[in-house]
Amino acid sequence: MGKDVAPAMPADNEEAEPALSVSAAMGLAKDALEGVVVRLMGEVSEVSDKPGYKAVYFTVKDEKASLPCMMWMNRYQAAGVPLSVGALVELTGRFSLYAAKGRMNFDVFSVTLAGEGLLRLQVANVARELEAMGLMAAERKRSLPVYPEVIGIVTSPRGSVIHDMLRTLRRRYPLARVLVAGVPVEGPGAADGLVDGLAKVVFAGAEMVLIGRGGGSFEDLMPFNDRRLARTIAACPVPVVTGIGHETDTTIADMVADVRASTPTAAAEAVAPARAQTEGRLDALGQALHRAEARRLEGASRALERLESLPLFREPARLFDAEALAIDDLSDRLGRALPDALRERQHRVGLLAEAVARMLPATLARPASQVSLAQSRLAMRGPMLTDRPAAACARDGQRLRAVGEHLTDRFRNDVAVNAARLHDLSPLTVIGRGFSVARDASGTVVRSVGQVRAGGALTVAVADGEIDCTVEKTRRIDAAIEDWKEDL
Repeated sequence: MGKDVAPAMPADNEEAEPALSVSAAMGLAKDALEGVVVRLMGEVSEVSDKPGYKAVYFTVKDEKASLPCMMWMNRYQAAGVPLSVGALVELTGRFSLYAAKGRMNFDVFSVTLAGEGLLRLQVANVARELEAMGLMAAERKRSLPVYPEVIGIVTSPRGSVIHDMLRTLRRRYPLARVLVAGVPVEGPGAADGLVDGLAKVVFAGAEMVLIGRGGGSFEDLMPFNDRRLARTIAACPVPVVTGIGHETDTTIADMVADVRASTPTAAAEAVAPARAQTEGRLDALGQALHRAEARRLEGASRALERLESLPLFREPARLFDAEALAIDDLSDRLGRALPDALRERQHRVGLLAEAVARMLPATLARPASQVSLAQSRLAMRGPMLTDRPAAACARDGQRLRAVGEHLTDRFRNDVAVNAARLHDLSPLTVIGRGFSVARDASGTVVRSVGQVRAGGALTVAVADGEIDCTVEKTRRIDAAIEDWKEDL
């Protein structure tokens, strides 16, 4: 078995070094520590930032150790990094020893966020910038259409999010037409894809747009903290609803959106009214419309009754009382004034007739003498005016008769020849040579025995008249020839 061995003590004869005081030992340690400047990384476990303090006190730790830190207030404010429990920070400083208490601190020169903490700082800076621009103001945000006809969805085409949103819309509001823009929702280029998808569904006619994705780490949600995406959402001409991550996740896209839902499914429920709610509202509107129409009809009925009770409609003739009295008055005045006016007109007409009678003979005397003179002149000169035309007409008539007698000479011979030909072709000439023409009762010339029957009436035309006959029997030419041969 081993035994505990005490550390060796200096021999009595050896000269021992003088002992240091506590303050001297602490000063020696302080000088040694303050010469060590290091850069370290750790997680903030506690923070003390009280008003009036000259420094900020906090502790950083890792899996095996913790280190108290202090940072003078002027350095902390210049760094612009708000310290919070759980933040991963990168520190630069030196070790310091507070001799009065015997405590060691890490005097921090600079601090920056590391890992997710840096990302959160960047996001916070973008959020402050957009807030200063007024993009997160509540008065800028728009209300959602109650019954949209076209709803746009911008999310990943794979995974459960798109199926949950479509299933919710189909269940709650199947009347809407859904436009889906499938885009990446994490990784490089995801923010640009979200901006492009948002523009496409709006251009295709969406009345509102849903932007969603499932849960993930802070780094996975960084595309939804993109400055360009946030400004695109704010400038979108239609309302935008976001459902990103879980209820505890909040991105810049949520802050600038018109409506922020806790999950993608909640976002779909926010834009789609429930069927029962829609039916209830329609019933309420129908009842309100019924009541309003009933009140309107009742009011119109009362107004009609009031109009019906007016004396004007009970005695319509009174409507024209004033006009009837005016007509009677004018008729009476006209009856009194008309005879006087006629007598005055008759007197004036008589005076005009006397004046015309006195003036007419003298007025017509001169034109009558002029007419007589012109008539005598015309009687003397009239025969002279027609002598020359009469002589010319006589000469032309003699020439026309002389020429006309010879114009028909060459036509007379042609007419005679044609008349002879017509005479030769005339049926009368044929009949005159001993032939005859038979006609039936309708006057049709009989050319075949098939046109008549036994007992039928015929009229036979000969040279000097007609013979009425009755058909006893008919024979065709071949039978008649046979009979003639027999007779021979």
